[in-house]
Amino acid sequence: MKQISFSPKSAQRGVVLIEAMVAILLFSIGVLAVAGLQATMLQNVGDSKYRADASYIAQQRLGDMYTHMQETLNLQYNVADEPVALPKGTISVSQAVPRGPFLIEVKWTQPGDTEEHKYAVLAVVAPDCYPGDPGC
Repeated sequence: MKQISFSPKSAQRGVVLIEAMVAILLFSIGVLAVAGLQATMLQNVGDSKYRADASYIAQQRLGDMYTHMQETLNLQYNVADEPVALPKGTISVSQAVPRGPFLIEVKWTQPGDTEEHKYAVLAVVAPDCYPGDPGC
């Protein structure tokens, strides 16, 4: 009976190539995952910038209302869909009941997005006393 023996060199032929291909595949998957993560990160940074801008716009309007109390009491700040410096941005100020809280809503639509985003602030803007009240 004839024995066939394999030398260690012939048994390992091509293994290095397979190992290299598997390593390249794993590296490529990792690079694609990082690229996808970066794209998501950039989108989230844009979202947070618009939210911060909307917050600033709402707080500016609220500050103006506190500064100009007589105009606020005369409801001159109550507006609907006034344009602001955001993409397709508007601001609305409303008061449901006299002497009640004001609702300030800033709405915008991000470029390339169909969903409308909204930032809302509910605040009571009241003087120390209202004109016509006893003791005022």
